[in-house]
Amino acid sequence: YSTYPDAALEIESVGSLWEGLPTETILAMEPDLVIVAEIISPEQVQELKDLGLTVYWQANPQNFQGLYDNLSDLAELTGQEDAAEELIASLQDRVTTVEEKLTDVEETPLVFYELDATDPANPYTPGPGTFVSYVINKAKGANLGDAVDSSWVQLSSEEIIAQDPDIILLSDALYGITPESVAERAGWDAISAVVNEKVFPFDAYILSVPGPRLVDGFEQLAEILHPEVFEN
Repeated sequence: YSTYPDAALEIESVGSLWEGLPTETILAMEPDLVIVAEIISPEQVQELKDLGLTVYWQANPQNFQGLYDNLSDLAELTGQEDAAEELIASLQDRVTTVEEKLTDVEETPLVFYELDATDPANPYTPGPGTFVSYVINKAKGANLGDAVDSSWVQLSSEEIIAQDPDIILLSDALYGITPESVAERAGWDAISAVVNEKVFPFDAYILSVPGPRLVDGFEQLAEILHPEVFEN
């Protein structure tokens, strides 16, 4: 999942984490510090500590302040405080610029953000408490997934059709999902987003990976939801 910046692609991968931690590979690298994201379970964190490694577990941010705090923490751990301070200031300025453009916006289109449609009759979407939901709402949209009680949930086609989203964002476009294939799903051709051609591919990495590019996602999402305020 670490595909940005380009230099990240040149760093040796330790392999997949889905079938157990590749502890031998990690130990062979002799790391001074192992930084693990929220996706890593407490049991896996303890497994790394039991190997004598210094481990720092970091939760996913729930909002932009959480993002800034995470960057500050990582900077302190790696001796990059000055660079982080400059980066955070730049991110804050960009967020403020978008917020100011949206100040007078009153319309809040209903947004369905599709994470995974391996089962197109029951696609996954982010629910309340996720960063994706936070950004959709901050961009003056309404996240369709907020109606459920789970952070990451499958919704039936019937429920999505009944909710009738104004905009559909396809973060699974990198897997070949297109606006045309969405329109071909049973009943989806009646959804307002499909009728009005408001189904957009969306780069999954900028909102699904909790890093500085979350601000890129906010900028792009705000422009999709409210293009009229970004015309000039």
